[in-house]
Amino acid sequence: MTRAVRAAVMHAPGAIAVAEFPYPELEDGQVLMRVAYSGVCGTDKHTFRGETKQYAGTPHERDVAFPLICGHENVGVVEAVGGRGALAADRRPLRPGDRIVPGANVPCGACFFCLNAFPYYFCEHLDDYGNSLGCAEPPHLFGGWAEHMVLLPRTPIFRVPDDLPDEVAVLTEVMSVTHGLDAARTLAAATGGAPFAESVAIVGVGPLGLCHLIKARLLGCGRLIAIDRLPSRLSLAVEFGATLALNVEETDAEERLERVRGHTRGLGADVVVDCSGVPETLTDCLRLVRVGGVVIEAGAFVDMGAVGVNPAADICTRNVSVIGVGGEKATSYAPAMELMARNLERLPFDRIVTHRFGLADAAEALDVSQRDGSMKVLLDPYRA
Repeated sequence: MTRAVRAAVMHAPGAIAVAEFPYPELEDGQVLMRVAYSGVCGTDKHTFRGETKQYAGTPHERDVAFPLICGHENVGVVEAVGGRGALAADRRPLRPGDRIVPGANVPCGACFFCLNAFPYYFCEHLDDYGNSLGCAEPPHLFGGWAEHMVLLPRTPIFRVPDDLPDEVAVLTEVMSVTHGLDAARTLAAATGGAPFAESVAIVGVGPLGLCHLIKARLLGCGRLIAIDRLPSRLSLAVEFGATLALNVEETDAEERLERVRGHTRGLGADVVVDCSGVPETLTDCLRLVRVGGVVIEAGAFVDMGAVGVNPAADICTRNVSVIGVGGEKATSYAPAMELMARNLERLPFDRIVTHRFGLADAAEALDVSQRDGSMKVLLDPYRA
């Protein structure tokens, strides 16, 4: 085939436009996916604003290089497979027509972390679709904001359950980032108290925070607290089961602390999850958690600077555990899809996607994703 493939290309911070690339010739083991939907992630917003330092403090710390096709939250259909073929994560061959969700990252498969069953984003030589993999060199199409996307060998690829619609399946990567809640339950139970019916506070209930809220509810949490500055997000959090919603524009830090403690028998939340995407909220989270509780920092993938933490008063004397989450587990993709598929009638998953844009409107999509009234914003490459 000789036809061109359209993509939304970010050439620099604040500069994005549609470009055309050659239809790719696949090498052995590569997969060509026809993109159905690609989500706008908080990372994409950071990149568009010029906040591009990722994986700070790790062997693959980097500044994102332009030009770039964003989009690492993807769902689509296999269009072609190169050479001798490729396997899905279930070890079955991929065929044209298979509906899939690809992993957001490509691990090397040979470093210490890859060989010892760590989360795949620990890899010392990690590549990321829509982030480290730019579009300057062939085959160019390494992000989901395009009509087609090339998936490299070693990419974990997952078949989508038949009963899971695309507009929910596209949330799989985000839902897979919630593995910190599983670790928090183990930690909290080890220090005392019941290992179920926890109180959980989510700070920042955008798409990532909302997925944590959904996961916490499905795990059986007792009290579920949502904290954000956008009324529409708090309203949706209540629809998904939040028992207390606090608007940071209408409360100060002391009032929020008092109300969280009042909602949790005067103790503070058992687990607090920071999904705000700004570093300043970590200090609030350390105050909102109870003695012996767990704080999950899941929204600080991009380095935006340090904040003041008192190791004694904030962590040690209160026996607070802090879990840092730098990405999703590859082993969480399939369970996340099964979890969502089994609860489609129980929870209003159809309310999570609020906007869809074509490739030519990618800049508007990034803008809208930061406004009240939006939750998950999608790029639909074939939308006029």
